[in-house]
Amino acid sequence: MRTRTRSVLALAAAVAGLSVAAVTPASAADSVLTINGAAGDAVAVGDVLSASLATGTTATLYSSATGTSGVKCAASTFTAAVTDNPAAPGTATESVTAHTFGTCTSNVLGVTGVNSVTVNNLPYTTAVGSDGSVTVTPAAGSTVQTTVVLRTLLGTINCVYQAPSLSGTTGAADNSINFTAQKFTKTSGSSLCFANGFFTAKYAPVQDVTQGNATVFVN
Repeated sequence: MRTRTRSVLALAAAVAGLSVAAVTPASAADSVLTINGAAGDAVAVGDVLSASLATGTTATLYSSATGTSGVKCAASTFTAAVTDNPAAPGTATESVTAHTFGTCTSNVLGVTGVNSVTVNNLPYTTAVGSDGSVTVTPAAGSTVQTTVVLRTLLGTINCVYQAPSLSGTTGAADNSINFTAQKFTKTSGSSLCFANGFFTAKYAPVQDVTQGNATVFVN
């Protein structure tokens, strides 16, 4: 009788445990974006994320995918608001509202300096996947566009470059977003503007500004 009573109590405890598990919310690690670790809290929709260039790196817009001629910037920062953060595996989305560049130089023949590098047509939509993919797309009917203003021996010129979208990757080791030789095509500008621009940059770490600059992880 005592053994039967223990068995009944054990069964009741197991059922109770299953009931609690059934109503307990999914853990934060089930979200694509979390803060303070893969098992940390889910990044909330509306949170503002930001990242600058990884230490010791530069952002470049070179005239070829493997060359070193073009424009180089020692400073760059993007800011984005989270618009969706579903369960992992999945794809989180963000709205990029600002993307700035500074301390830029050029080694193009005939160019004496860089006045500015400006990202146009914001906001862009950024999709971040659990598989490590990053895709940046403009609004419908628009393009990803950058205007580079150069000082030359013949005066100031505007070089406008466009791309239908950008593809990148996330880096788990350093909480980074990476773009490598993403092609832009010149749509306006003088002959001193190189015909194509290939964009490369590494941003790390990505941080949740809303949550006190907590580091963001991708799951």
